[in-house]
Amino acid sequence: MLADQFSLKGKVAIVTGGGKGIGKAIGLAFAEAGANVVFAARTQADLDAVVAQARTFGVNALGVNCDVLVDEQLQQLVDTTVQHFGRIDILVNNAGGTMPKPMEKISANSFRRALDFNVTSAFLLSQYALPHLRQSKGNIINIASAAGRLVQPLFTSYGTVKAALIHMTKMMAAELAPDVRVNVISPGSIMTEALQTFIDEENREKMRKLTPLQQLGMPQDIAMAALYLASPAARWVTGKDLQVDGGTENTNLAP
Repeated sequence: MLADQFSLKGKVAIVTGGGKGIGKAIGLAFAEAGANVVFAARTQADLDAVVAQARTFGVNALGVNCDVLVDEQLQQLVDTTVQHFGRIDILVNNAGGTMPKPMEKISANSFRRALDFNVTSAFLLSQYALPHLRQSKGNIINIASAAGRLVQPLFTSYGTVKAALIHMTKMMAAELAPDVRVNVISPGSIMTEALQTFIDEENREKMRKLTPLQQLGMPQDIAMAALYLASPAARWVTGKDLQVDGGTENTNLAP
């Protein structure tokens, strides 16, 4: 059956940054597809809300308070998942981000933090989960950004670390095949709570006009891509960058 190829029934998934936006949408899509989901985030209220929502799909869901910048909490996330569910099948490294800023105003500490937040945390959590992913023949999905390949002002820090995450994905995929598949999704402009806070309607309209499909993305667009990559339907896909960006090949940030 075609539906079986997109089913995650009985699988166990970890999603970092799972309390809001793209991470929340991915975790809920996985739950609707039958997976038991561990949502990791720093805000307990967000975790409580998304766990309750995920459980309405008839699966088990767990919220784990986790700061991905703290190595010990990443290990605890893996340990808690295995203690609760006995396995890990899917890891989504979604937590990340950094604000755009002129290059001369980026401090050494903020640049290092961006690298740790977006790349090092994904590497370490993948490393900690790897024995369990090997056992389950599971897969890893990293969430990068179109900024990792587009050239645009103010994104020297963010674009650089996301480019590193994209390349790290390809290196991991080559090393971990055939046991574990590793892919990355590069979203374009997605209307998350974070984007809405600093882009007004006038600039959103300019961004829409500069996007070939004439609309901005929604978290569900990334969730559908993640569902495909996590599912049996993508059994022959590894080391790939799935660009979900409305056809964007040039920056759509309004001047």
